[in-house]
Amino acid sequence: MITSVLVANRGEIARRVFRTCRSLGIGCVAVYSDADASSPHVHEADAAVRLPGNAPSDTYLRADLIVEAARRAGADAVHPGYGFLSENADFAQAVIDAGLVWIGPSPSAIARMGSKIAAKELMAAAGVPVLSSMEDPESFPVLVKASAGGGGRGMRVVHSAAELPAELAAARSEAQSAFGDSTVFCEPYLENGRHIEVQIMADLHGTVWAVGERECSIQRRHQKVIEEAPSPLVSRVPGMRSELFDAARSAASAIGYVGAGTVEFLADEQGRFYFLEMNTRLQVEHPVTECTTGLDLVRLQLLVAQGERLAAAPPDPTGHAIEVRLYAEDPAQSWRPQSGTLHHLSVPGVTTSFAVPSHGLRLDSGVTDGSVVGVHYDPMLAKVIAYAPTRSEAALSLAGALARAHIHGLTTNRDLLVRVLRHPEFLAGNTDTAFLDRHGLAALAEPLADKDTVELAALVAALADADSRKSDVPSGWRNVPSQPQHKTYRSQLGDHTVSYRHTRSGLVADGFAGVRLLAADAGKVTLEVAGVRRDFAVATYPDLVCVDSALGPVALTPVARFTDPSTQVTPGSLLAPMPGTVVRIAVAEGDEVTQAQPLLWLEAMKMEHKIAAPAAGVLTELPVKVGQQVELNEVLAVVTGPTP
Repeated sequence: MITSVLVANRGEIARRVFRTCRSLGIGCVAVYSDADASSPHVHEADAAVRLPGNAPSDTYLRADLIVEAARRAGADAVHPGYGFLSENADFAQAVIDAGLVWIGPSPSAIARMGSKIAAKELMAAAGVPVLSSMEDPESFPVLVKASAGGGGRGMRVVHSAAELPAELAAARSEAQSAFGDSTVFCEPYLENGRHIEVQIMADLHGTVWAVGERECSIQRRHQKVIEEAPSPLVSRVPGMRSELFDAARSAASAIGYVGAGTVEFLADEQGRFYFLEMNTRLQVEHPVTECTTGLDLVRLQLLVAQGERLAAAPPDPTGHAIEVRLYAEDPAQSWRPQSGTLHHLSVPGVTTSFAVPSHGLRLDSGVTDGSVVGVHYDPMLAKVIAYAPTRSEAALSLAGALARAHIHGLTTNRDLLVRVLRHPEFLAGNTDTAFLDRHGLAALAEPLADKDTVELAALVAALADADSRKSDVPSGWRNVPSQPQHKTYRSQLGDHTVSYRHTRSGLVADGFAGVRLLAADAGKVTLEVAGVRRDFAVATYPDLVCVDSALGPVALTPVARFTDPSTQVTPGSLLAPMPGTVVRIAVAEGDEVTQAQPLLWLEAMKMEHKIAAPAAGVLTELPVKVGQQVELNEVLAVVTGPTP
């Protein structure tokens, strides 16, 4: 019997495994990097072992350190979570060799699925439909993929032979950094494909379940953003579900699979499907299957690892579940990841965390208020899952909860998620991997708060600030006219200067005709706007004011009256959009560059980010070098105007 489990992972998935272990009376052991020393998963464990350093290669990818940590903490089993070493056959073998229980499939099964190239050959032999792989493609578009991993790393869509060499080099570089293996391959790219996957659970006694399918077609950078169960496509194509389940069971049986896994397919609108890969671990999106089946998949992993038998068949799914991944990133800026302090995160209507709700909202998060999001790991903050009797109910309840959520301190993809969930085509089930491109990322990434709302939020922030300082009591008035109060805030739309004063007849604010102040304090302002009462919640942090209302969330930065000379930079400077490491440089000082020409690449949060010239000109300064760690807003290069 397992008595103590070390989770060889971090954040949300470590907390998720701990939740089930607690319910079974099993002890919990965490490992953590220096960057994660204050993370929630560390404090929730019975014991925690430090992995010195921050980079994954020094910490969560060190099999020897993790096995030693399990020994030192007295754990008798290891759960790998997802990512990092979860699909590393050598790590699984090292755990077993140390006399510990490995909560996952056998090392041989992992190895056989570890190479996507070899896995496709094996599946083809087992009669599972596959897309052909190619080393030197003759027709385009093709998808370049990393053989040793997934999650969007090392993947590139290539539309012409001219693009192929550079994209292959970029994919190999990213694959080597993420997985320690630079092997890549090409396969035909279905631009309007549907990403369908089947959850597998198998025991040591020959029982193989196809628990249910999920659709994960809404993706950015080939990484899933919204997942749901069951699939709208599979639900409307006669016979497709049974064919998918048969193929998934054949895939699992072909390698003697044991434990939880996922067989992933790419499908077209007619229901034809092709094997993509098998993930020999728990998936990020496993909660939607748990909601629709009532199963605790982590519990089943633990029981199977102890040799227990599964029932003859899994329960039939009911209802519909949709999961969104809330990322600290800016979709409008090429999905630029964000780092910094998450001051506050709350989602209204959440009924449970890391467990199956009867119906309603589930929140699985790796962060809490005050958590610092760094640059070393994936920027996912939380998964929010809605479970309802119908798909439309799940989508709309999830969109409403996200729209009302208070998320302070970091830019996130929340507004995009809400717009996708409310989009008529999404609600109709017309989803595919090109959804964001087809419907326009710029429109989908538009803030929920429009320009008028941002202007109103600036007024609200000024009124709340005045009350907090008690310098201007909003509810009073003066017999002698007073000078207007002035306050300037900055948003993504620019600067907003508020000018207002209080009179006998109430609030008078420039540009806000028809706005009447009903009440104000430091945390809440109530206005009447065009005859409609509206409440605004105000949260103030150093250099940040967050205003939340039914009109949409607004983040504002107070602008000082006088500019600090030390903050000025040379005109034409390209500033680091995030902390990261310079991994490639394509130019040299003195080069003439064109607008949008790539100058260098930063690696942060497991991805490479291209830094391009904002205009044509001459590269007059290049103060960085390959391998250098740079901080947010550090000068990377200076491009002066075009030469005469």
